[in-house]
Amino acid sequence: MGTRASPLARWQADWVAAQLARRGTDVELVPLSTRGDREQAGPIGAMGGQGVFTKELQRALLAGEVDLAVHSLKDLPTDAVAGLTLAAVPPRGAAGDVLVSRKARSWEELPEGAVIGTGSLRRRTQLWHARADLKMEDVRGNVDTRLRKLDEGQYDALILAEAGLERLGLAGEITQVLPKSLMLPAVGQGALGIEARADDRRTLAALAPLDDPETHGAVLAERALLATLRGGCLAPIGAWGRVADGRLSLSGVVLSLDGAKRLTAEAAGDLADAVALGSSVAAELLSRGAGEFIAASRSR
Repeated sequence: MGTRASPLARWQADWVAAQLARRGTDVELVPLSTRGDREQAGPIGAMGGQGVFTKELQRALLAGEVDLAVHSLKDLPTDAVAGLTLAAVPPRGAAGDVLVSRKARSWEELPEGAVIGTGSLRRRTQLWHARADLKMEDVRGNVDTRLRKLDEGQYDALILAEAGLERLGLAGEITQVLPKSLMLPAVGQGALGIEARADDRRTLAALAPLDDPETHGAVLAERALLATLRGGCLAPIGAWGRVADGRLSLSGVVLSLDGAKRLTAEAAGDLADAVALGSSVAAELLSRGAGEFIAASRSR
């Protein structure tokens, strides 16, 4: 099994390995260094954007060096790679974002002009839409590094993924779970994606029991929205798919670079129509001008 070497990626790989072991499949972990892991300074966009956390794992898969790769699904580009398939999407963790602060109990209580640590344009623009006075600064490194920088006073608050903190045993650091009405998550956030070679029947059969159809359908809808918008993982786009009573609902948002303008769309449908649902929500956003916002983010 190929996996990134970061603490969170190791948790993900250990979880998948444990699930497979319970079903009688032994797994050897093969940590691989990705460009995103090696270049921890500066914004992700400066590294080349999409695939900085996944390309090396996919190359190892195609070369037969590993039989499966475990990704944070939000890092996996939507463009298909010939010969590979998304073999399983296990049950999703918490999908949302959280505030971590030593100075305020909520985003509303942050002092005017507070400095927020986040390199995510999606997070920045959604916060700016609610509070234009906030100052945003890039922050890189693993979660422990980011928390240390917060404690050193480099930031007044951080915005992080809820699932990441929970999986690292750091849920106690969470100051506030941000409501979805304020901030929609990244496409695939909180979900794992297990990739394998499309013709490797033995590995595909071993992974099949790990797949959760509702999570898989929800993230397929989110990924179809992103692919239709052609936004990539760095654009100011949020999406949230969820299933209730067998019905799939999808919410999407696209924002201007300054957060002043915000477009939203939502639809519901059958789980079997996840891809079509994602494309339809994206089409609604595009009909209202989302393409202009996305084009501006590319030229940033």
